[in-house]
Amino acid sequence: MNKKTERLNRLIEILKIRSFVSIKELASLLGVSEMTVRRDLRILEANKVAENIHGTTVYNPAHGIHKTDAGYNLLSEVGKQDKQKGAIGKLAASLIEPGDIIILDTGTTTEQIVPHIPNNMDITALCYNINILMELHRKVGVKMLFAGGNYHSNTQMFESKEGIAFICGIRARKVFVSAAGIHEQLGVTCVNSYEVPTKQAILKSSLVRVLVADSNKFGKVRPAYFCDLKEIHAIVTDSGLSEEWRQNIRDHGIELYIAEEE
Repeated sequence: MNKKTERLNRLIEILKIRSFVSIKELASLLGVSEMTVRRDLRILEANKVAENIHGTTVYNPAHGIHKTDAGYNLLSEVGKQDKQKGAIGKLAASLIEPGDIIILDTGTTTEQIVPHIPNNMDITALCYNINILMELHRKVGVKMLFAGGNYHSNTQMFESKEGIAFICGIRARKVFVSAAGIHEQLGVTCVNSYEVPTKQAILKSSLVRVLVADSNKFGKVRPAYFCDLKEIHAIVTDSGLSEEWRQNIRDHGIELYIAEEE
């Protein structure tokens, strides 16, 4: 990962935690000139990750980017990500009913559920991701539960044995779980092994298990396995899902929801 990519990742992390920061303060935190910060911010602003309001940078939690990778074209990919994940989030949110106790897994797609939860809906939501927590606190009427612990900046996730014990003491109507890979034989996987115990705990604590993932996750395998496909009750994905996978999901008796981009 080159220095610019590292700096952009650090910049996004700072904005997520602080929500708004002056350019002068960002320059000091990053150890670069204000001119360099302004150039970096223009990239984030072009992708709606942040806005510059009277010299103060304000984080936009509705965006679809959480970090950048070396060689990743931030400008060309963001629109596609936003549309797919936004549509999935909107459809997934429509499955939430008044009185529900829900659990929201860490992830860029699960985060997109929160903006579509109606205000004043009487629900209880458990999370362990700082971005999702920041979004939830804007929702009037939502009762929030938070499982804390060690903070992982690459996923914005908190995890610990105490957090897992807290989750195990909760019983939820629905869980919305994310994945980085979904394979018929090798199951549902994620990138980081530290996510596995928490994901397995939220699945065990929930009556209805809903997997939210964009279509390019299907057929892929990531290093950390956390459940079999047959353990999932419903899948919310986008219209790019192949007919083969649609039939495969139905054959497993899993309810399939296809989100259409607006």
